[in-house]
Amino acid sequence: MIRFNLYMVKNTVLLFVLVLISCGNLSKDKATNVKTDTKATLFKNEDSLPIVGANQTARYLTLLEGKRVGIVANQTSVIFKAPDEALQLEYTHIVDSLVSLNIDIKKVFAPEHGFRGKADAGEIVKDGVDTKTGLPIVSLYGSNKKPTPEQLANLDLVIFDIQDVGARFYTYISSLHYVMEACAEANIPVLILDRPNPNGHYIDGPILETEYKSFVGMHPVPVVHGMTIGEYAKMINGEKWLKDEISCDITVIPVKNYTHNTPYSLPIKPSPNLPNDTAINLYPSLCFFEGTNVSAGRGTDKQFQIFGSPALDTTMFSFNYKFIPQPNDGAKYPKHENETCFGKDLSNSAKLNRLDLNHLIEAYQATNDKDAFFNNFFIKLAGTEALQKQIESKHTAYEIKKTWVRGLQAYNSMRQPYLIYK
Repeated sequence: MIRFNLYMVKNTVLLFVLVLISCGNLSKDKATNVKTDTKATLFKNEDSLPIVGANQTARYLTLLEGKRVGIVANQTSVIFKAPDEALQLEYTHIVDSLVSLNIDIKKVFAPEHGFRGKADAGEIVKDGVDTKTGLPIVSLYGSNKKPTPEQLANLDLVIFDIQDVGARFYTYISSLHYVMEACAEANIPVLILDRPNPNGHYIDGPILETEYKSFVGMHPVPVVHGMTIGEYAKMINGEKWLKDEISCDITVIPVKNYTHNTPYSLPIKPSPNLPNDTAINLYPSLCFFEGTNVSAGRGTDKQFQIFGSPALDTTMFSFNYKFIPQPNDGAKYPKHENETCFGKDLSNSAKLNRLDLNHLIEAYQATNDKDAFFNNFFIKLAGTEALQKQIESKHTAYEIKKTWVRGLQAYNSMRQPYLIYK
């Protein structure tokens, strides 16, 4: 976690005075302790470390003054502070900060997992009121994925500040699409406070085919799209993906001192089942198991770092890891609840710079009842029927990935004009 703490400290140091003004009278939320021997180590090479968009308040406060503001936010939407004397990193939620600065925040829009990030994947998030600020919270998950004209009626501007993880089926980019579309229809500008993409160092996977469009895949992009939220918003506009090819008026506050190859460790879980860097890195590869009868570790403390099932033949591969899924935060009803699953522990794996299909292929081959392996969700996750057919036809990972090359080359060319970071 040292790398994360160095990065996050820089996110706060350069704007320390301004942020203290914006957050001074608010209670402090604390992140992971900074583990280092000296303060000097913390500030070494600080000029090259990233500063997230939300921390650059001097660049966007003037855009908010005198405006009635809505904000799309969750638990990751924070402004980082300088560490205290104990070298403990702290942050304040951006909603709390803006309210303290007398910015006229009218309402909060909450994506999947809710405003505080506690809801299960796929769980309906209800409208409510934020107990800390008294602001109304409007859910953008469930039946109301797109803000209605009535919900936008008293707004002059909408902020979008969500930490993404760079996978097509991670639904925050779908929420981004609908927010942009609704705001474009209502002639309301959108301010995007950009954050790094922890999987932004590569692109990989099949390109989504439009007939398989869903909330877990809305655009013809690969599974790992290699863009930040700000870049992705530019691409949505540029490729005319909004309804009737309308365009949204967007302003992006970019991350400072950042490239797609800059390592970045997230200080706050982006969702309940992505607890650490390893889970986030493995997520694009292991999320395919959500469309099968194999558990990806929901209901354990190693979500998206293990996989297994009671039905796997342990003699075929090294499926020597056992776990028993049980209800916990983010998994009220985990797959194979209270059953012993056999599979693999990947929590000590090296960092991936590609999709790894080998675990999915091995699990399919080791399942006796292959008709029960895939469910209807798999094709939505893959964005194509081809991947399931290739696995069923005993194609190797190498053979499957060769079929992606042309699509990935075309996509990479398409995304170039929208890149903010190289």
